[in-house]
Amino acid sequence: MNLAKFPRRGYVKEPTPIEYLPNFSAALGSKVNVYIKRDDLLPGCGGGNKTRKLDFSIADALKQGADTVITCGAVQSNHCRLTLAWAVHEGLDCHLVLEERVKNSYNPEASGNNFLYQLMGVKSITVVPGGSPMLEEMEKVAAKLRAEGKKPYIIPGGASNPVGALGYVACAQETAQQLFDMGLSIDHVIVPSGSAGTHAGMIAGFVGNNIDIPMSGIDVSRPHDVQENLVYNLAQNTLNHIGVNVTLPREKVVCYDAYYQPGYSLPNPGMIEAVKLLAQTEAILLDPVYSGKAMAGMIDLIRKDHFPQGANVLFLHTGGSPALYAYLSTFRG
Repeated sequence: MNLAKFPRRGYVKEPTPIEYLPNFSAALGSKVNVYIKRDDLLPGCGGGNKTRKLDFSIADALKQGADTVITCGAVQSNHCRLTLAWAVHEGLDCHLVLEERVKNSYNPEASGNNFLYQLMGVKSITVVPGGSPMLEEMEKVAAKLRAEGKKPYIIPGGASNPVGALGYVACAQETAQQLFDMGLSIDHVIVPSGSAGTHAGMIAGFVGNNIDIPMSGIDVSRPHDVQENLVYNLAQNTLNHIGVNVTLPREKVVCYDAYYQPGYSLPNPGMIEAVKLLAQTEAILLDPVYSGKAMAGMIDLIRKDHFPQGANVLFLHTGGSPALYAYLSTFRG
């Protein structure tokens, strides 16, 4: 695959570390050896996985002559934080459309990412009810800006389209090279699966490079059948976008949906345990919406002997720790 033919901004300067988690593995009974890919350490205000996607998405926006970007997400969206951060870096205006997936959950005075939106100087925030057609809502903002003479570019939620997913095709290639350099054989990869760009990009990267490592996504917002279909379609479209002439096998897309209830962004005991356990064994912060629930899923799979004894399991840490500060009562309670 030739990713060099696609414009990118060069936000990812070097590979993110792959680290062994000895204390965390021991706390789970040493059934498997847990490794972590530290995409929480990517550049950008607060770090996180969306930087890889925005590397390509914002390059595409600039190529098209945009002076403004519009994107959407939930009220504590890490994607919105990072889109705004890289827009600031590039001298672009940034407008956000926030979806109240939990009714009355938006608080402009909240900590976490809400605070960072204001600190970085977001141009506008539009709050819409849960279930709103987000592309249409962003188009409304774009129409107003065009009438003012601006040139807006819409980035979908999570930058999860074939352009943004290229960031995780590149991550798949990066990971394979790191594992070779480390002499490390990984038996399974676990990824958070939400807007699908990270999960789909990793699958496309593995398939396109003939990397035969099983991968599972832990759903953070949808039933597994809906999520698997979303991931499958985006992964296939991403392969098509790159120019890889292959039909993606359905069995490459696996999602587990037992860990996100009572709903998107709502805390549950498994997430709380996972966040505390990783913090108290390895001093690594997860977020309460994506990586926390995904880690809870991986912990449960390990405890249920889903992986063979002694297997090497790699967890992709997508970041998002600034959102922790909007959940203080959850962890102090």
